[in-house]
Amino acid sequence: MFIEIKNLSKVYNKYFAVNKINFQIEKNKTVGLLGPNGCGKTTTIGMMLGLVSPTGGEILIDNKNINSFRRDDILKRFNFASPYVELPKKLTVKQNLEIYGRLYGIKNLNSRINEISEDLEIKSFFNRKTGELSSGQKNRVSLAKSLINEPEILLLDEPTASLDPDIGDFIRSYIQEYKLKNKVTILLASHNMNEVERLCDSIIMMKKGKIIDSGTCEDLIQKHGRNNLEETFLKLARSKNEL
Repeated sequence: MFIEIKNLSKVYNKYFAVNKINFQIEKNKTVGLLGPNGCGKTTTIGMMLGLVSPTGGEILIDNKNINSFRRDDILKRFNFASPYVELPKKLTVKQNLEIYGRLYGIKNLNSRINEISEDLEIKSFFNRKTGELSSGQKNRVSLAKSLINEPEILLLDEPTASLDPDIGDFIRSYIQEYKLKNKVTILLASHNMNEVERLCDSIIMMKKGKIIDSGTCEDLIQKHGRNNLEETFLKLARSKNEL
């Protein structure tokens, strides 16, 4: 198993934001992390990135605890994109990509920036300050930053939130194509059920810091007797009982 989460917990003032969760992600698969706001998705991603210190449990990559890796080695293998974590607003798009590229130690940085910028169609606003961009433009720049180091493991927190259907479809298509070409392993947190069905090989459903169900989209829809993933999500989110 490529990534394994074992009894992972995070407690804030006696409140379990994440409560002893366990899951696995196979190499080159996309797993959806679903749940209502405040269920622990972003905290889980933060712990996997090393930005949030777990209260308990382990994060393993190739059966090796993430804490045993050097920080530079983790940076080479991971990256992250979220519309809720903004890049420095006063820097231009090109400056942001150059700075992050240097932080990740990218060789042939100009070539890599040109390649990914053409793929994501952001060259036309290269010299504009990031804070002046539209939501769709910012999301594409954030995705470019997350792929600058060609990560093995990509963590995406609602990458198409607040986007119009056209730009949202563009980003989903790009993620699909990039995964096929580069054999990347993805953990995707999203509230867009059509997006999850389109991109994910399997899903994990969280509620109040716990995992309450998991499986493929088709299996969970059938198991809970619903017509689609959105109806299944609503049933699980509104259920008052532990499943």
